[in-house]
Amino acid sequence: MAQDDIFDIEKIKNILPHRYPFLLVDRILEIDGYKRIKALKNISVNEPFFPGHFPNKPIMPGVLIVECFAQAAAILGANGLEEGILNENSLFYLVGIDNARFRKPSGPGDQLIVEVEFITMKRNIYKYDAKAYIDSKLVASAELLTTVMD
Repeated sequence: MAQDDIFDIEKIKNILPHRYPFLLVDRILEIDGYKRIKALKNISVNEPFFPGHFPNKPIMPGVLIVECFAQAAAILGANGLEEGILNENSLFYLVGIDNARFRKPSGPGDQLIVEVEFITMKRNIYKYDAKAYIDSKLVASAELLTTVMD
């Protein structure tokens, strides 16, 4: 896949099994093989979690930012696997989260830019470095471990 290829929501839905309200990647802005991905999540006031988190000050839960990381990593992983390794039953599973940090809250009207980089793969465990930005300011980061299973 070329660096300048962009994935719209329909392409994303062909890769990820997630659907509303849990599909948290709106667009892929950049992708470089299996090495790096840049994704977009538009945070709307209509998100289903805002009435409970929190009613008077809506903040996107940090765990859902980590889920954005995981979904972007799954797209990156699927993009990098050789043809024939994945089938319609293959799924990327999040198996570990290390060093998660949340530096600034995000809420309605924000555009979350998620950048995930492949670090290494050992025994079918893929390790990624993930960061989220709003207006070019780092708001969250984590290291992810994923695996692929049918």
